[in-house]
Amino acid sequence: MEGHSLSNGAARLLNRAYHNPWLLLTLTCLFWGGNVVAAREAIGEISPMALVAGRWAICCSILLFVARRDFLRDLPVLNPHWPRLALMGFFGFAAYHALYYVSAYYTSGLHISILQGVSPVIVFIGAWALWGLRATVWQVVGCALTLIGAALVGAQGDLRQLAGVSFNLGDAGMILASVFYACYSLSLRSRPRASPFGFFAALAIVALATSVPLFVGEVAMGQAVWPSLKGGIILLYVAIFPTLLAQMFFIRGVELIGPSRATLFYNLTPALGAIFSTVFLGEHFEAYHAIALCLVIGGVLMAEKLGRKPA
Repeated sequence: MEGHSLSNGAARLLNRAYHNPWLLLTLTCLFWGGNVVAAREAIGEISPMALVAGRWAICCSILLFVARRDFLRDLPVLNPHWPRLALMGFFGFAAYHALYYVSAYYTSGLHISILQGVSPVIVFIGAWALWGLRATVWQVVGCALTLIGAALVGAQGDLRQLAGVSFNLGDAGMILASVFYACYSLSLRSRPRASPFGFFAALAIVALATSVPLFVGEVAMGQAVWPSLKGGIILLYVAIFPTLLAQMFFIRGVELIGPSRATLFYNLTPALGAIFSTVFLGEHFEAYHAIALCLVIGGVLMAEKLGRKPA
């Protein structure tokens, strides 16, 4: 009886968690913030392309077991859109993560964390360019603040250098990765009308298929590092937490409270990544990091909240 009571209690807790969008979305950002630590700790333990291909191989294996019915049911809807899905899966998942992990070799976890916050602004600019989204004053100011925050990172906190900012290779890689993810985000506006899990399974398959050639190229150049014990643990972490669980939790969070409110939680990721970089990686948190973080997060919030037009 006691074991039955415990199992019922665990089931109730899981059910409550499944219906709690704030918990699910906070955990999503927590996992994404932890990916910064994983990227830096992976250096010398597993090479970037091995980490990318490995994470998607593990993710696909689990996802197709969990969501295979959704995927098979959605195949008739997905089949006409495979060229588009190929671009989305490559740029949004495979290429984004490849740049993310390569950038970790050249820049700090703090810079990676802060520069991730540029993505929402790129999405806003892209929406204006593609669909003529009319900007309010607050949206323009918010975008400007976010870009200044990113420039402050590139200038290493020296305001006198802002006119001629020169990003290092890792910073530039993260900005390009943010552009890729923003393009992926913009393409979600007209995604195939498949179920969320069937759609994610399709993109995961594409990500795996397109990351394998990147890994083969890494091997051919003699740059591959096979995972050590620590590298294997990192690989399992990034495959299960920032990849599989974070995406599933985010999908469920959007389902519960809608995409606009759910997207606001993304702003937790740069802040959590910066905290994790300081605590777990021992990186020194300078005053300019705090200012840049406030500019990036504050600018996005200003554009999304104050800049939203009344219905």
